[in-house]
Amino acid sequence: MRAHPDPAEGKPPAFGQGTNPQAAPLPRVESRAREGAGRDEGDQEAVRARGAEVGFGERLLWSGVDLDIAGGTFTAILGPNGAGKSTLLKVFLGLQRLSSGWVEVLGSPAGEERRRIGYVPQRKSFDQTLRLRGIDVVRLGLEGPRWGVPVPGPRSRHARIAAADAVDLVGATAFAGRPVGDLSGGEQQRLVVAQALVRQPDLLLLDEPLDNLDLANQGAIARLVQRICTERGVTVVMVAHDVNPILPYLNQVVYIAAGRAVAGTPSEVITSETLSSLYGAPVEVLRASDGRLVVVGTPEPPAIHGDRHAR
Repeated sequence: MRAHPDPAEGKPPAFGQGTNPQAAPLPRVESRAREGAGRDEGDQEAVRARGAEVGFGERLLWSGVDLDIAGGTFTAILGPNGAGKSTLLKVFLGLQRLSSGWVEVLGSPAGEERRRIGYVPQRKSFDQTLRLRGIDVVRLGLEGPRWGVPVPGPRSRHARIAAADAVDLVGATAFAGRPVGDLSGGEQQRLVVAQALVRQPDLLLLDEPLDNLDLANQGAIARLVQRICTERGVTVVMVAHDVNPILPYLNQVVYIAAGRAVAGTPSEVITSETLSSLYGAPVEVLRASDGRLVVVGTPEPPAIHGDRHAR
């Protein structure tokens, strides 16, 4: 992975220009992803990538990924199962090396500013027998798995204040004192997000935080994430299967499919023209009467259709 871009390079390439010679060129996306962002136009990009590629042995996962994520924005990473969405988050964390290209996160090579990043990995619900209080789960994000009675002092007081602030931010004060195993999936997810926020990160990475939640809780978490961006200026990148619950709150989407990626605002990317070029096959994007987007004709099951949560 190259540490920094070459200052002699000219204008950055268009979003999503892949390196697959058999793939049709993707439409140029002049992104307006900063619109509605929580920070000023002149602020530093939170994430930049040029020519990023990841492969495992002879298998190329994706290549030619060019990306700019502005500070204080809400971005979703979309695409079919197995496309490499979670891998892209791991690249941002410095946990997955690139085969080619470079990525900068918070102004430094990926992995160097990990202390400034909050991360919520994929997870299942907490065991119902777990008696650890919600507030204690949040404090683990600050103190780690430290057992025993907290020693009074400035550090303990700081931890209490930081945890209480994070719990308040996610709207979990009313139930943070209860055992986490007794809480609903939506309540647990708020506490997990609070745990990632307790260190006051500049970048928050969420890997499928809406999975296993009903539609009402998906929308609630999406509104929460937007508020974090607006009130705290935190940049949020979320991997999601279904764009519909989060669509009204997004500044940008990154859609990964067929080994390539394209980025821009939702209206720029989730179109029949753009996705057909990305997949190299006819794809139709329809808007249902209730405003949901439905992708039809993808080579794999649609990754952003919302019906799987409506059962």
